[in-house]
Amino acid sequence: MKPVRLSDFPGSRWEGAAATVLAAVALVVAAMLTGMGLGWDSLNHHLYLGWSAQEHRFDRDLVAAGYQAHLFPYSYWPAYFLLSQGVSGTWASACLALLHATVVPALWLIAWALIPGRAWSDLGFRWVGVALGLVAPVPLSMLGSTSNDMLSAVPFVWAIALSLPHLGPRESVTHPGVGGAIAPGLLLGVSVALKWSNGPLALVVPLLWALAPGSFALRVARVAAGCAATALGCLVLYAGWGYRLLHEFGNPIHPFYPPLGKAISAWMKWAGI
Repeated sequence: MKPVRLSDFPGSRWEGAAATVLAAVALVVAAMLTGMGLGWDSLNHHLYLGWSAQEHRFDRDLVAAGYQAHLFPYSYWPAYFLLSQGVSGTWASACLALLHATVVPALWLIAWALIPGRAWSDLGFRWVGVALGLVAPVPLSMLGSTSNDMLSAVPFVWAIALSLPHLGPRESVTHPGVGGAIAPGLLLGVSVALKWSNGPLALVVPLLWALAPGSFALRVARVAAGCAATALGCLVLYAGWGYRLLHEFGNPIHPFYPPLGKAISAWMKWAGI
């Protein structure tokens, strides 16, 4: 007897959408059960950063929330806005979980690239892979949290997912050209701008562009295009906040760093230029 395969069902093309919906519902339910938690970091700088994203604070505060007071603040704004509007912890946690659920399609694309078969067992392994990505300690700890770890990870995971099309099913395998690394690179830059600590992890992603099919020259050009797109994505997103810091304190990264002009001069002197 011919085995019944997943591809025999017209609805199999909606597998990714079904996984996204079910995972989003599960995340929202779990977040509503746990509610919103306000830990030390929330009270120390998370909510202040969200406030700083909404209202200009440089002429009123100086290091009001410690050294973290001048981090890129906009990914902290959703939690601050929900709580400042009087939304209950239960519903605020649910809203943040919906934002976090935007990572699910990317997780499914990664699972599809690595397990591309159309048998029922392949579907089961893909769904288990997506579930494991969501029940890891870090994602679980982010439920009901004001941290920006999950939000900053969303574009990072999407960058990885879009870097893997050449690993998909044989009939859909593509050989990406130079432009195949641009969209992942832009998303990678966005992730780094949202959270500087994503930077060291971002150094690994160009390996995926280098491993994609193509000649040596094409691989080098693809990696170069992806790295340039990463820098562009980071600069474009960070430019507004960086300019505010540069205008107020002379340095676009942190007020306690040397003014940019002095830093460049010191580097040129050290380099013998």
